[in-house]
Amino acid sequence: MTSVSPGAGRIWTAARGPLLIGVIILFAAVVITLLRGTGAGGALDPRSYRPEGSRALAQLLEQNGVRVELTEDVSSLGDATLFVPQPNLIDPARLAELQRTAAAAVVLAPAGGAERLEVETRQPGCPLAAKAGAATMGGLTYKGELSCYDSTLVRFGTVTVIGYGGIFTNRDIDEEGNAALALSLLGQHERLVWYMPAQADVTQQKPVSDLVPDGWKFAALQLGIAAAVLALWRARRLGRVVPERLPVVVRAAETVEGRARLYRRAHAADHAAQVLRQATRDRLAPMLGLPVGDDPVEEIARRTSRPVTSVRALLYDDGPVDDRGLVALAADLDALENEVRKG
Repeated sequence: MTSVSPGAGRIWTAARGPLLIGVIILFAAVVITLLRGTGAGGALDPRSYRPEGSRALAQLLEQNGVRVELTEDVSSLGDATLFVPQPNLIDPARLAELQRTAAAAVVLAPAGGAERLEVETRQPGCPLAAKAGAATMGGLTYKGELSCYDSTLVRFGTVTVIGYGGIFTNRDIDEEGNAALALSLLGQHERLVWYMPAQADVTQQKPVSDLVPDGWKFAALQLGIAAAVLALWRARRLGRVVPERLPVVVRAAETVEGRARLYRRAHAADHAAQVLRQATRDRLAPMLGLPVGDDPVEEIARRTSRPVTSVRALLYDDGPVDDRGLVALAADLDALENEVRKG
């Protein structure tokens, strides 16, 4: 019978290629994620030159005498316009407090809109935005004291709510009357507080899984499936040992030598000693007229005139054995078997 199960060395040799590829892919994903997350450059960030950023608007405001202050912690507003591009991340009570203390507030797409309209060029339809004229508007609609652009921009008191933020971005600010409308909304006072909420004000934290792009999630799922298939392919097959016909006839002496080398390489002298003792007991039992598995010590002692303790120690001792002791044990067992056969 031959064992065909792969050893640890073969498994490692087969698996190290896919494992290395997986590590490289994971490392590249981490690097790309870190690079994307470094530096200024979020959506509606007045420092960002990206299409979704608002650097162009910030420069226009400064050229028109408006001081832009990007902050994560609003301590005092005073005579300033407050711009909140992410109101849904802020506790409603905190947001209401900020709107009350600001001289004017512009809130972008807060939750609670009536319906969503397609983004397109729309006419103002109100005196508030008459000077700006047509603008790229849409998104959520709201109800207010003053309604413009098909209710996608409304004002109640000093608070202006707008349903779409494209007019504030580098990509769309030069379209239609977007720049004029953005300047009229955010340039109401000489100071503009551009509020990105601090950790203490954030109430809806996204789980880490939401920060991972969908493409990376799909790639991770594919790698997991591939690893599972590889493990099933290379895993040890459970079940009974299946005998195989050898392609050539192997002499018994060669088989013995081969197994002996395996025992020696594995430093399994103790196990080899137990195998020799068990084989001797199995061969002696039929000679003594005993069933295989019975204790033959008493009968062997009677036939050979050896002490019972000596025979038992020779056939059942399980103490540690080195290579020299293993050779001596084999000779003693052979001698005992010859005495029983002659007796």
